[in-house]
Amino acid sequence: MNDEMNEEAAEVNMKNSGDLQHPFLAGMDERNRQIFLHGAKEQQFAPGEIIFREGDPANTLYLIEAGQVALETTSAGSGTTVIQTLGASDVLGWSWLFPPFAWHFQARATQPTRAICCDGGHLLVEAEEDPAFGYAVMRRISQLVIQRLQATRKKLIREQAILAEATAVTAG
Repeated sequence: MNDEMNEEAAEVNMKNSGDLQHPFLAGMDERNRQIFLHGAKEQQFAPGEIIFREGDPANTLYLIEAGQVALETTSAGSGTTVIQTLGASDVLGWSWLFPPFAWHFQARATQPTRAICCDGGHLLVEAEEDPAFGYAVMRRISQLVIQRLQATRKKLIREQAILAEATAVTAG
C-alpha cells in the first residue's frame, strides 16, 4: 500500500511539475509538456541495477535527473561493451518509437540514478493522433539519435586508433 501511495505521489508530481527542468523539455510548450509527462513517474535505480535488457520490449523513455547509466551491448566473443555513458540531463531510450519496439542495448545504472520514466506507449499514441505533438517529439528524438551516432562514431575512431597503435607496436 505504501509503495502504491509513493507511485501515485510521484505521478502526481510529474503531472503538476511545471518546474521540472530537464533539457529535453526546454522550450516545449505547456500543452505538449503536459501530454509528454502524462503518466510519468520518478524512479530510483541502484548502482549495478539493470534498467532494461537488450531484446526486451521497449515501452519507456527515461529523462535522467541524477546519476549515471552505462548503455551496453553484448557479444559472444567479447562480452559486454559500454557504448556510451549517460548522466544527469541525458535521455535514455527511444526504441519504443520504432518497430520492433524492443531494446537494442542494455542499460545499467553505474551510480545511484534518478529518472523520470515516461510512458512510451502513451507517447507513441499521442504522437500518431496529434501531428504537432508528434513532430515536436520526433525533432527532439532525432537530435538524440544524431548525438548517439556521433558519440558511437568517436568511440569507434578511438578504438581503431588504439588497435592500430597496438598492431604497430607488435609488428615493430
